[in-house]
Amino acid sequence: MTKRLALIGIDIGTSGSKGVAVTTSGDLLAKHNIEHGLSVPRPGWAEHDADAIWWHDFCVISRLLMETVRTQGYSLAGVGCSAIGPTMLPLDRDGRPLRPAILYGIDTRASAEIDILNETLGAENVFNATGQLLTSQSVGPKILWFKRNEPDLFRRTNRIATATTYLVYRLTGEFVVCKYVAPFFGPLFNVERMAWDEDLARDICPIAWLPEPRWATEEAGLVTGEAEAQSGIPAGTPVAVGTVDAAAEAVSVGAVEPGDAMVMYGTTLFLMQALARYTKHRNLWASVFCVPGRAALSAGMATSGAITRWFRDEFGQVELEVQQRLGLNAYSLLAEQAAHSPPGSNGLVTLPYFSGERTPLNDPDARGLIAGLTLKHGRGDIYRSILEGTACGLRHNLATMAEAGALPRRLVAVGGGVKNPLWLQIASDVTGIPQDVPNETLGAPIGDAYLGGLASGVFSDLETLKVTWVKIERTVQPNFSLLELYDNLYDIYRQLYEVTKKEVHRLARLQS
Repeated sequence: MTKRLALIGIDIGTSGSKGVAVTTSGDLLAKHNIEHGLSVPRPGWAEHDADAIWWHDFCVISRLLMETVRTQGYSLAGVGCSAIGPTMLPLDRDGRPLRPAILYGIDTRASAEIDILNETLGAENVFNATGQLLTSQSVGPKILWFKRNEPDLFRRTNRIATATTYLVYRLTGEFVVCKYVAPFFGPLFNVERMAWDEDLARDICPIAWLPEPRWATEEAGLVTGEAEAQSGIPAGTPVAVGTVDAAAEAVSVGAVEPGDAMVMYGTTLFLMQALARYTKHRNLWASVFCVPGRAALSAGMATSGAITRWFRDEFGQVELEVQQRLGLNAYSLLAEQAAHSPPGSNGLVTLPYFSGERTPLNDPDARGLIAGLTLKHGRGDIYRSILEGTACGLRHNLATMAEAGALPRRLVAVGGGVKNPLWLQIASDVTGIPQDVPNETLGAPIGDAYLGGLASGVFSDLETLKVTWVKIERTVQPNFSLLELYDNLYDIYRQLYEVTKKEVHRLARLQS
């Protein structure tokens, strides 16, 4: 009798973690998710406790998933995991975290270190070697911040991990990083050589501290007995090298062919396009793709879903009470109010830079702004304006990709924001580009599970993913009758940042 095989994929996000168990045909056996907090010790800082959040969530979810795998008579063939990134987590000689992890581009504490490295190494040299300018997304400046501000802990450091690296290390004892993620360790990684660059790393940290770059599809190692005791995953199970959450999202929806672009509507918004050849742009992030034979051009906004959550928590008490009493989703109730506000939000424009902005501005001191408020505006207008503001940010990034000669041929939407049809429609209306929506929008864990299948030898290529696993449920078409209105709104959006930048930067200095 043929053994029935299952795969597990688990993703650790900024505000929550989720995991799935699936059959090798892509059928869902079980899914689980957990919400968790984000520590913001100071404005512009963002941290996670690696054990209390990353490893804790992984083990809780993996145990629940394994219970279903076993009770339904499946054998586990492989595991894949992904997580937010790039992050900066120092480990001691025993592999224990020395401090909370410093998160990706939403943590903007290392601005001074970016300036120092640009001066000492030369910004152009860094860009030529790594394919990326140093920004709040880069790990190197955050290591230098750690070195300069916490020297006692720095002296005890033996390794530097990103989140997926840490999870795989806890599972297998192997210290690896996806080749897609490694260039985000700028200026430490040379993309031309696909190796750590000792010359560029000299004043930051020893390259011996850094994980071995490998393809996300490779086997990192096997689950250890100690990891089985904590995670419930059987010892000896193959574990994929894994990747960052956004790359796993792209795999999950089959956005893997040149010209395919995944738009991830999560706590942040991330845009990743697969390319046939390596392409650089000074205001975007260039890398190889997470699977061999392809390159990637990526972009990311610092906040998107984080703003909707902020609005819900600060101004949606009524909706939260209704959710608690009647089970009606608070976000859906707010979206209903926003739907009654006309396109253009009755003359409001929101700059969604509540945590600075990543691409294409790369401005950690940018700040949020809601312009045009009058006494006639209501919560529905403001909430719609937030959705339109994030859509304008998406359009800005797409326009920058077009500057690089890499305008995507199709967009595939994924992430928690896909549950909000109004948000997707606004995004297509503002950008003028259709979006494919898969029938399964669980996102990164699905991609993780497939990567686990590749690493364990269940799959040899991406064909099963594209043919069997991914099914497009619908396509969101733009309403071109709104094009002139949204062109005007987008122009105001772009101009507002420029004319308020000086004063907003002064406010950012006051906040810090």
